[in-house]
Amino acid sequence: MDITNHTKEILQNLDDKFQLINQKTDTHLEGLLWSKPITYWDYIQTDVLLNLQTQRTNLPDEMVFIMYHQVNELLFKMILWEINQISNCPQPDTDFFTERLMRISRYFDMLTTSFDIMGDGMEVAQYMKFRNTLTPASGFQSAQYRLIEFASTDLINLIDYRFRTTIDRNTPYEHAFQHLYWQAAGKDHSTGEKSFLILEFERKYKALFLREMESYNTINLWQKFKQLPESDQENRNLIQAMRHYDHTVNITWVMGHLNAARKYIDSGQGNGEATGGSDWKKYMHPKFQRRIFFPELWSAEELRHWGEEN
Repeated sequence: MDITNHTKEILQNLDDKFQLINQKTDTHLEGLLWSKPITYWDYIQTDVLLNLQTQRTNLPDEMVFIMYHQVNELLFKMILWEINQISNCPQPDTDFFTERLMRISRYFDMLTTSFDIMGDGMEVAQYMKFRNTLTPASGFQSAQYRLIEFASTDLINLIDYRFRTTIDRNTPYEHAFQHLYWQAAGKDHSTGEKSFLILEFERKYKALFLREMESYNTINLWQKFKQLPESDQENRNLIQAMRHYDHTVNITWVMGHLNAARKYIDSGQGNGEATGGSDWKKYMHPKFQRRIFFPELWSAEELRHWGEEN
């Protein structure tokens, strides 16, 4: 084989690379003699992925429900991946910021339109049977979704609006955690006791949540936006991207979820309660949640009518 100049350059670059990590180039090259060619199914881990669906019943449409939510979690991971590119970039420029935001919004656009899979893709009678085997589990317990919230906005915007005047940036994270907007969905309002749903959720993820609340305190999307030069903060494309993301996550996607739930839970079959036992209509509706990532980018009139249905 002729050793071309291009081949020599590649070998030199490899040698430089391995010397930087105190490795022998010859050893790595020899290892290539015994490595297997990559295949699609090995790279994507297809066999593993397709064996992650375990039904609790023999009802066929339960498989739709499981796979749909697994796809959601994969998209949540993609969203967090993109957010962290912005958050961990010391000085993101406007084009980079805008482009990554639009990527994130496209993932949520995909999530929003995908509700037809559940809304039209499962028989109500089947769902109302297998959902009873899921109690007390709930989509409420998606940890990645909570991380997306922490990564998107200042913590005050995730606090139950009834307690926002009592909390500021100096409030201990533990105290703020107890007053996040979604805490209300997991409490018995007559006793103040937390439900099993939320107690298990906290047992699994509370330590992670407290760490990430602190981690994103200064690098969430809003803080990164405010760190841009003032002229960049006036960029119309960037502002539109911020607003689109906010509206997509906190109104469009939430309403898609709510409407899908209405079809099944309000079908007249069953007791009309969520599997986790929450007041799902009030918890899910954006006009009650009042969750807005970037309130400074909306007019007083827009904020006043946030989440109202036409």
